[in-house]
Amino acid sequence: MRIERATLREIPLRLKEFFEISSGGFQDRRVVLLKLEGDGLEGWSECVAESDPSYAYETTDTAWHVLTDFILPKVVGREANGPEDILSPVRWIRGHEMAKAAVEMAGWDMAARADGVSLSKKLGGARASVPVGVSVGLKPTDEALHEQVAGFIDDGYARVKIKIKPGRDVEMLAGLRNRFPAMDFMADANSAYVLDDVSRLKELDALGLTMIEQPLHYDDLLQHARLQAQLGTAICLDESIRSDEDAELALEIASCRVINIKPGRVGGLGVSRRIHDRMRAAGLPVWCGGMHESGIGRAHNVALASLPGFTLPGDISASRRYWDRDIVSPEFEVSNGEMAVPTGPGIGVEIDIERIEALTTREATFG
Repeated sequence: MRIERATLREIPLRLKEFFEISSGGFQDRRVVLLKLEGDGLEGWSECVAESDPSYAYETTDTAWHVLTDFILPKVVGREANGPEDILSPVRWIRGHEMAKAAVEMAGWDMAARADGVSLSKKLGGARASVPVGVSVGLKPTDEALHEQVAGFIDDGYARVKIKIKPGRDVEMLAGLRNRFPAMDFMADANSAYVLDDVSRLKELDALGLTMIEQPLHYDDLLQHARLQAQLGTAICLDESIRSDEDAELALEIASCRVINIKPGRVGGLGVSRRIHDRMRAAGLPVWCGGMHESGIGRAHNVALASLPGFTLPGDISASRRYWDRDIVSPEFEVSNGEMAVPTGPGIGVEIDIERIEALTTREATFG
């Protein structure tokens, strides 16, 4: 496929509520969207980098810089042998997986459209719908937390992830377990603990959690292996897994028993599929995490989550969980804990280009 033109845009989207984790919180998203064009086709993607470096060192502005100054000038005008070849001219760039992923994922959308199939089918997806969960940020009181969780259970979500930090952890989760004894809960620490907190973290074993996500340092594997050896609860790694090689090492030293695959974090859908295959061969589950994406990024996540190894509900969630109005149609919905996988060509949703253009705060075009 030939990439003849690329258009990068930034738009602001406001979440329905302030979302807080152990390292801070936000309500406004600066969303970077990419459209690739060539051979009469187009492909869309979303760069998941956030405004500040609290989750990863990449930010909206660093991604924009790397995309506009280094990646897109080399990619546009070139013939690529499929989406996993699209970044060949810039393999020399170290890191910046979120910026790279945006280009690779748009290439996957374009390739699926060229074949006249859904992105799910192009990736090897095996399901018409996927189980989905929801992530709940830190709340000031247990009462506020219980009220929101009850609402999500009524909405039919299959799993609820609770953000935790020291001082808002064991007792808070025990209260949830007492009120909702049959619900599938997991905890996400976003690196809020250290290995010396092992005695506190071991108290979580009594609560029947599916997993505890990223309890220790954001780029650590060794300390997580030492912690996992002392916990009955499965550790899930998120921020620590930035490549297939990271996943291989994590398995080798038993750092975790679950991996949260975010395609934007690991460099795209091709790498995500390789991590999925590696974990499936090891008999371990994966699930698809979210980065508060618009419907464009969500469409990619749903397609990825349709692969057979994604046996745990992902943080994909309905459009209305985040936005008063999404930028795709139809918007994503949840029914009985499942989300339908789009079946149209490519990502399978219509892009609201008029709204995107009206919201655009900056734009760069190549080709």
